[in-house]
Amino acid sequence: MGKGLFAAILLCPFVAALPAAAQPKVNIEQSFADSLTALPKEELSVSGGFYVPAYSSVAMSQGKLRVDFSVTLSVHNASETQRLVVKRIAYFDTAGKQVESYLKAPVALKPLATVSIFVPTDDVRGGTGANFIVDWAATSEIAEPVVEALMVGGVANAHYAFISQGRPTRTAGKK
Repeated sequence: MGKGLFAAILLCPFVAALPAAAQPKVNIEQSFADSLTALPKEELSVSGGFYVPAYSSVAMSQGKLRVDFSVTLSVHNASETQRLVVKRIAYFDTAGKQVESYLKAPVALKPLATVSIFVPTDDVRGGTGANFIVDWAATSEIAEPVVEALMVGGVANAHYAFISQGRPTRTAGKK
């Protein structure tokens, strides 16, 4: 037992140094099962998309200090009566390169339900210009979803939190 504990102590710095890509992948279907419902059988005649700025790192102190933030992306179905189909949630870095895709297949949110994606503080792959693209659809006219990113982080005794609202990338309406 003493040897195992000694080995664990020696290996701790290496485990902490694993790349951010080693983070367990979010499974929206399992994590948010209560928020989801069956996909509609009807044609998805309304669609839209959002661009959401997300700052996983921010330069501070005249660029001499970098502060890393956790990012929580939330996609809210703002309709009280209709399902919202989320077709894509993709995360991009400062250079516009896709870092992660969070959906294997479209999912349908219940009315007023929400799904979230969490990017931990130590995952700095997005950089200072990280962003998400969220594509959605519905069977008929629907209240536009609310898509936001919440960044939380700190340095020393100072803590920061701020929200970035998604911006529509195309006009919501019939195809």
